[in-house]
Amino acid sequence: MPRNIPVRPSNFGLCFLSQHSREDRALVIGERLRALREEKKFSQGEVEKRTGLLSCYISRVENGYTVPAVETLEKFARALEVPMYQLFYDGEEPPKLMNLPKRKSINGIEWGSKSRDARRLAKFRSLLAHMEESDRKLLIFMAQKMATRKVILRQMVVT
Repeated sequence: MPRNIPVRPSNFGLCFLSQHSREDRALVIGERLRALREEKKFSQGEVEKRTGLLSCYISRVENGYTVPAVETLEKFARALEVPMYQLFYDGEEPPKLMNLPKRKSINGIEWGSKSRDARRLAKFRSLLAHMEESDRKLLIFMAQKMATRKVILRQMVVT
């Protein structure tokens, strides 16, 4: 018997964290895909024609038995004629992005544009993406405090 999990941005955002099981993730994705399909008044057969996926697979996804790959989610988005973000978010407008400061460059070279730094930056971005917003804000606050302290200490050494 499928569990009744409401599909809201806050619930979906949490489903990729370790506290939620693979089944919960599959169910949330499936419910959202079914809701979008029914909203467009498409049958599973119509989605099958548009994606090239078998209707039995579409059914397994919608019923929470299978978690589709990103490439498959892109097929669903094209078939349902919606932007990809709407598969994960049920608001009218796109979710607001964090207003992050632009990266500073040293001698015209941005940090993170070279091999080792780029890998480190990509890993950092990946980890930040999986954090809850409150934890991310706390981490950024702590980093800002540390950076401010470093500037103050430099000023004290110079004077």
